[in-house]
Amino acid sequence: MHSEIRDVHQSKMIDANYFFVRRSTQKRETQTSSLILMKNTHITFSIKITMENTMENTMENTPNTNQDIQLSEHFRLSEFTRSATAIKHGIDNQPEIEDIEALQSLCINVLEPLRRRFGVIRITSGYRSPKLNEMIGGSRTSQHMRGEAADIHVGSLEVAKKMYAYIMANIVFDQMLLEMRGGRVHCLHISYTTERVNRKMARSNYQV
Repeated sequence: MHSEIRDVHQSKMIDANYFFVRRSTQKRETQTSSLILMKNTHITFSIKITMENTMENTMENTPNTNQDIQLSEHFRLSEFTRSATAIKHGIDNQPEIEDIEALQSLCINVLEPLRRRFGVIRITSGYRSPKLNEMIGGSRTSQHMRGEAADIHVGSLEVAKKMYAYIMANIVFDQMLLEMRGGRVHCLHISYTTERVNRKMARSNYQV
């Protein structure tokens, strides 16, 4: 009887907007890391990353994240890791678990609300490994390297300004840059962090 009551409590959905549960289990030579994302609409996304802990990779102890992962309702990990530069130069651009968690927070708190307002969002640059970031001349402290930032394609300056204004008025963010190049809009850079208070630092004419 007590066991049945305990099982009911364990299966009960928790009333919260979003939260993450990170679980790591080890069994023999297999390490499994699971990230579980829940929302109050009872949609659950489950992430499971498995790595065979063989003699060849014991020193690295890094989970295999080559498989695609559903980060949120409309965004997948591959949208943030694909890079022509990485492919061309043979750079491994796979994020760590902590980076994936940061990407999830970015998707849920910034990109999903933006998509609900403006439709499909195209990511032009998401996660960058330190080597890739150095290759493309990114900042040494770039939030892209921590999975906290994404560059969004904008079709015109008019659309970019509307997105910019909407984010300023409705979304919590850390940094937003409307990047301009040669008199034309390049992209909209947006970031979000869970490591500290988000700064809401914005520049509407950032020259790159």
